[in-house]
Formats: sequence, C-alpha cells, structure tokens
Amino acid sequence: MKKKPKLAVWKFASCDGCQLSLLDCEDELLAVVGEINVANFPEASRAVVKGPYDVSLVEGSITTPHDAERIHEVRRASKFLITIGACATAGGIQALRNFKDVKEFVSIVYAKPSYIDTLNKSTPISDHVPVDFELRGCPINKYQLLEVISAFLNGRKPNTPTHSVCTECKRREIVCVMVAHRTPCLGPITQVGCGAICPAYHRGCYGCFGPKETPNTSSLSDRWAALGVATRDIVRGLRTFNAYADTFRKESETCESEEKVSR
Repeated sequence: MKKKPKLAVWKFASCDGCQLSLLDCEDELLAVVGEINVANFPEASRAVVKGPYDVSLVEGSITTPHDAERIHEVRRASKFLITIGACATAGGIQALRNFKDVKEFVSIVYAKPSYIDTLNKSTPISDHVPVDFELRGCPINKYQLLEVISAFLNGRKPNTPTHSVCTECKRREIVCVMVAHRTPCLGPITQVGCGAICPAYHRGCYGCFGPKETPNTSSLSDRWAALGVATRDIVRGLRTFNAYADTFRKESETCESEEKVSR
C-alpha cells in the first residue's frame, strides 16, 4: 500500500484567515484528506505526527527573534515549503511597521515596553528561508490552494494566474469603476484571485492579492493623481495588505519622497 504524503500547516504572525480558507474547503477537503496525511495542523486537530513532512503550508510573517529561528526548523523538516497569504508572502498588514520606528509604537502602546521582544520589521518567509512556491491573497483563494497542493503531490507546477484583476472584471462584464465612476482602484496592478469582488460592488480594488506580473505602478499613481487623489492618499492606497511587496513598496516610497519635496 502506497504511503500517504504528510502535510503540515504552520502559523507565524497572522490572523489565521488563510488557515481557515483551507478548513472552508469542506467537501473538497475530504478529497484532499483521502490523498494525504494531515500530520500537523493545530488549527484543526491536536493530533500531531512527527516530521519530516512532504509539504508544509506556512501562514504568517516573521516578526520576532523566536520566529526567525523557528522558520529554519520548519524549513529543515519540510521537503516542499509553500507560503500562503499576504503575511507570509509580503509581510502582511503588520509590515506597515517597516516604514516607521517600531520602538516608538511599543513605547506608546505597552505599559512596560521592556517585556516586548520584537523585530524592527515584519518580513515574508522568503527573506529567511528558501520557498518553493508563494500563494498570494488576504485571504488566499481556497481553490488556488487546492490546485497548489494537488500540483505538489503530483509532481507538477501549480497553475495559478498572475494577470490583473482588470481581466477578471472584463470576464464578468463589470464596468470599470475607475473609468466610469472615477473611483481609485488598484485593479490594474493587482494579481487576480478574489473574483473582482470589490469592483463588482462598485468599489475600487484594495490590492489583496498583491502585485500582478510586471505591474506598472508609476502609471497607476499618475492616473490616481489625475483623478484628484492626494499624494499622501496614493501612498496609503499602496500600503495595505501587501505594503511591503517589492513593487508596491518602491512606488509608495517614491510617492512619499515626492510629497516631502513638494512641501
């Protein structure tokens, strides 16, 4: 009898939303469980099977010295390591700390800052260990997750889209909110995965799935400016769930520096 591959799910600094996406697979999850041994998944079960593991799913960013050490232990115990969600792939919403002084935040929020042991930056898993695949989203798309798990279990490359949310809007015949209503939207530079849910409700895209393949961020900033959006608000628009994703970060820093010069 063929031995089932072992799957582990790990949590670092995050909200658990991406792990819940896996549990939300429901009927599909039963089929997955039939093919693999869910060996380590604290969100779903207290039962733990010791590693090494064939596939590890890692949610969350690295924000403490302890986690910076622990991720190396996870990497050593994993044949394939897949990061899931904006926190694991781009530092998450907590990466907003990367643009400011963390010590100042700590001194304001905590009565005894000396008890807080944290890093100055929130960083993606790939900044610390080699990653075999990154699955974007805040939270991830459960069907994309099933595709990625299936791909690694069957020895093939995952087939997940890297084009923009605009493509999804066209497929769903959603009127462009930026053209028709002059609503600022990150859709042109954001990777598809949500089904264009925000534009479907006449709202601009918030960039939950991070940068698409080869995004033209400077052009989008110019377009937002033409709509009358202030430079500081363009910076805020780029600094949400994927604020520290490379292209979003660089464009927001460029806009921020231009605002300082114009003052």
